[in-house]
Amino acid sequence: MTARVAVLVPVHDQAAFLPRALESLLAQEETGWEAVVVDDGSPEPVAVPADPRLRLVRTADNRGLGAALNTALDATTAPVVAHLPADDVWSPAHLTTLLAALDGGAVLARAGLTEPAGTPYAQLVQVAHRRTADRWTERAELETDDLDRLMWARVAARGTTADTGRVTCTWTRHPGQRSRAIRPSSDGGLNVFRSRYRVAGPLRFASTDGGEVDEVARYARFRDRTYEVADDGLSVLIAGELAFNPERVLALAERGHRLSGLWTTDGLGDSTVGPLPFGHVADLDRDRWQDAVRDLDPDVVWAQLNWRAVPLAHRLRSAFPDLPFVWHFKEAPQRSVVRGEWPLLADLVCGADAVLLATEEERDWFALALSGRVDPARLGVLDGDLPPREWLDGPPSPRLSDADGQPHAAVVGRPAGLDLDWVLALAERGVHTHLHGQVRAPGPTGSWTGWLDEALARAPGFVHVHPAVGPEDWVRELSRYDAGWLHRFDSANGGDLRRASWDDLNSPARLPVLLAAGLPLLQQANPGALVSVERVLRQDGTGLFYRCADDVAAVLQEEVATRAGHAAAVAAREGHVFDAHADRLVDLFRSITRC
Repeated sequence: MTARVAVLVPVHDQAAFLPRALESLLAQEETGWEAVVVDDGSPEPVAVPADPRLRLVRTADNRGLGAALNTALDATTAPVVAHLPADDVWSPAHLTTLLAALDGGAVLARAGLTEPAGTPYAQLVQVAHRRTADRWTERAELETDDLDRLMWARVAARGTTADTGRVTCTWTRHPGQRSRAIRPSSDGGLNVFRSRYRVAGPLRFASTDGGEVDEVARYARFRDRTYEVADDGLSVLIAGELAFNPERVLALAERGHRLSGLWTTDGLGDSTVGPLPFGHVADLDRDRWQDAVRDLDPDVVWAQLNWRAVPLAHRLRSAFPDLPFVWHFKEAPQRSVVRGEWPLLADLVCGADAVLLATEEERDWFALALSGRVDPARLGVLDGDLPPREWLDGPPSPRLSDADGQPHAAVVGRPAGLDLDWVLALAERGVHTHLHGQVRAPGPTGSWTGWLDEALARAPGFVHVHPAVGPEDWVRELSRYDAGWLHRFDSANGGDLRRASWDDLNSPARLPVLLAAGLPLLQQANPGALVSVERVLRQDGTGLFYRCADDVAAVLQEEVATRAGHAAAVAAREGHVFDAHADRLVDLFRSITRC
């Protein structure tokens, strides 16, 4: 019998789910189908039952959803195409009802889900469509959770679409879903995706929760460079994750040192892990990492950076206690306490050959918290997430305030501490708020979703939403503004570091970004409290301090008139790049090496 339907079954790391999916295929009322299971580089064996309609195709490495589906398309000929991901399930009437909808003249049909997916696009398991010349977008062009962009929109443009009106399939929610690895609202993101699928090169990446990143374009300049290892160059093993400005590590390659990487598999979407998209850092095999570290025998381990890296760094230190080891920590000890990992973090701070912390306040906090266990003289200070100097060289743009006479302030990343009342109060005083790169994510990162629409409606012309700004555009894009927002918070420590919060100790990653564009920083004043970033801003003269919305309007009007904060930011920004501290870091490495 000639097959009416080609069933495409992509699978990666879902072998435990696959039998359930294939059983639902074999139970279909419509029996005129052919199916191809594409094992897209799964780490565990994938098997299929014996049925002449069912074939298995394997690829050695993960090539991505688009490539897997195109492989299945190429291996089938039926005039209608349906999709059954390995972790999803069809009811027996699924193909019958989809074919009936297509027989009515539609080019694409959708079945109902037992539980709505909550996404603006139809899931693979829901859709059948007529075979067309269209192909799935593959990884080299784009990785996204948005199936409309990957395929549906192109097919749908060829005719009408239809819904079956029947619930005949189940989209299975579980932590291993591809879409969860992509979407920040599910604790995913670019680097979670990179780690999950072991993507070896730079990505063009988009999430329906947020904006787009083109690592191919961003890092092309670095990938094209050659770095020579010096005769006295060190072998440096970078362990953990690199947060927002990963290309900073190339300052060590420029100085003739050889870099290798061992990365956490429990990272955050915006915390960079390898394989690094700019190259020049050789990844160790994470599946046999102890043998790989033993074979490498590095001169120094440089473990970093935030709380998600603590367990990996601790395992590495425990397995190789004789390797010279620098623990470089930025944030946040409070998260390690909540996660039950404070004993691991304390061991790292007390047991490392050298420790670097992001701020003086964070250093002093650890000295108090580990009093009697750690020598404070062993605790150094260096913000571990500074960008490379190269990003300072972009061309500045004319300021918006020079054209309209009104102050404009930028938010990059989550609008920490800003809310509807605050933004409306600023608008009433003629202050524009420009929000760059908002994403939908759990907790405070996504809190803006509850008030942004109302702010746009009630303060038209004063609240502005823009895409995220990559480092290549920091100066050009952000120099249009008069100031940048840091986190807005009330400190409750009263001058006692024992009561300090994460905000009190932290050096915000947006600080060097805004300084790069020559922007002074809006920082809420906290008299009588110990707040690291406030101390730094007063020291550099780069802060615009306030306690209320009237204060913000006043300091911004003064900045527009004098540009004193801009001058201070330009003078200070060279000290807030990684290159300014790289030689000091190398000297620290050499001081603890065995030779």
